[in-house]
Amino acid sequence: MTTNTGQSAAASATGGGQGVAAVPAQAAGSKEPVELGGTAIEVRGSGPLAAPAERGRTSIADGVVEKIAGMAAREVPGVHALGGGLARTLGAVRDRVPGGRTNVARGVKVEVGQRQTAIDIDLVVEYGVPITEVASDVRENVIAAVERMTGLEVVEVNVSVIDVHLPDEDEDPDTRVQ
Repeated sequence: MTTNTGQSAAASATGGGQGVAAVPAQAAGSKEPVELGGTAIEVRGSGPLAAPAERGRTSIADGVVEKIAGMAAREVPGVHALGGGLARTLGAVRDRVPGGRTNVARGVKVEVGQRQTAIDIDLVVEYGVPITEVASDVRENVIAAVERMTGLEVVEVNVSVIDVHLPDEDEDPDTRVQ
């Protein structure tokens, strides 16, 4: 390969200076400057030099975070249901309609930013359980699940215990969190 006068060594090394640099394989995923014939090239988060995972943007809808948080809250022992009385009643009716699905996000509200999220959860707890411990366990489980699945930082989880389910209350067993 011959180098034209006036053409840099980096342009020569890339096949004539077409604006594309050949980066050694060990530098493709690195953010460190790379030396190519005396020219330093910094690898940034876009373009052909970026790692494939860094090309583009991922957005996560509020509903996705609500579902994850709802499922995580329901896993905690002592949680009877999520949502207020009206929401639970309407949800039970919707669940009985053929083709209807259970709304796992019932009782969960979220605000999702680009890197962070805040979550509000309304709970009904079983009678006799230590409410502060259940709320703490819900908070920990929700934070762990949301951060693990979405990569978002959970800045707060506000838990509101809105009711206590008494053992002798008549209720359809299908509305109980399993």
